[in-house]
Amino acid sequence: MSELLLAKKAKTTSLKQLKEHTMVVADTGDFEVMDQFKPMDATTNPTLILAVANQEKYAYLIEKAAQYGKKSGSTLEEQVEAALDITCVLFGKEILNIIPGRVSTEVDARLSFNKQASIEKARQLIALYEEHGVSKDRILIKLASTWEGIQAARELEENYEIHCNLTLLFSLAQAVACANAGVTLVSPFVGRILDWYTKGLTKKFYEAKDDPGVAFVKRVYNYYKKFDYKTTVMDQIKELAGCDCLTISPKLLEELEKSNKPVDKVLSVESAKKTEFERMEFDEAEFRWLLNEDEMATDQLANGIRKFAMDTYKLEELLQNKIEALSK
Repeated sequence: MSELLLAKKAKTTSLKQLKEHTMVVADTGDFEVMDQFKPMDATTNPTLILAVANQEKYAYLIEKAAQYGKKSGSTLEEQVEAALDITCVLFGKEILNIIPGRVSTEVDARLSFNKQASIEKARQLIALYEEHGVSKDRILIKLASTWEGIQAARELEENYEIHCNLTLLFSLAQAVACANAGVTLVSPFVGRILDWYTKGLTKKFYEAKDDPGVAFVKRVYNYYKKFDYKTTVMDQIKELAGCDCLTISPKLLEELEKSNKPVDKVLSVESAKKTEFERMEFDEAEFRWLLNEDEMATDQLANGIRKFAMDTYKLEELLQNKIEALSK
């Protein structure tokens, strides 16, 4: 690298350098963070929405959702469900006023093992977005990477042209099943993979290049590119520069913005083509067995679904209190 290029990179933030290699996606529900760091896309889930729902600056969205729910059902249960759906859409619409790309909106985690219910909920969310003037082309429907979630995504992509983002992905079996289903995007969880390994009996610290989460995402990326799958791989940190998309937390976005350390491209289609993968196909039974054999993936998929469900219950409780207050 020439001295002139090195000097130029030294004056450029790490975040800007990273954007030259990959699409940056904000992993937050905070609009101000998105406006500050200018990501291309953004992703939401019940945990992220819950984290900002009680903040005064977002109170108007929760109030609006409660009012919508109050008018949308004859029972309190129906009202809360309607309020929960519109909360996701209202936050998503506000995010799309800031970013140029797409926002991911999550199907209720409690439907993770119900293919048909997941399809119906995804279509309801897309219909709500369209009612509020947002084209489905700007939405990614997020589903857990269970067998049922993957098959729901297959049908949504093929039959309804609804693009999907498969989340809570921790194993190559999940990644291959998603690619074979033709999903638009997958979201491996680098941090949660590392958490599992560091909490176990193995080593407590990993250099970034040896991080088991990083190694996993590299495997997924290389597999997809070797066989020309169109599915996009999304995850975080500089060791994955060159990955299709990187989901980045507000804390890491700030660190990258303040840093001028060089960010070099790590992943490429050319290198992926040289890997020794063989193409894989498997049915439901094989998928479930391979997932069962991966202790980390099995644990983290189940834990992730439970955590999202728990935060959904909390968000519903908040909305229910708001709806009941409207009747007083």
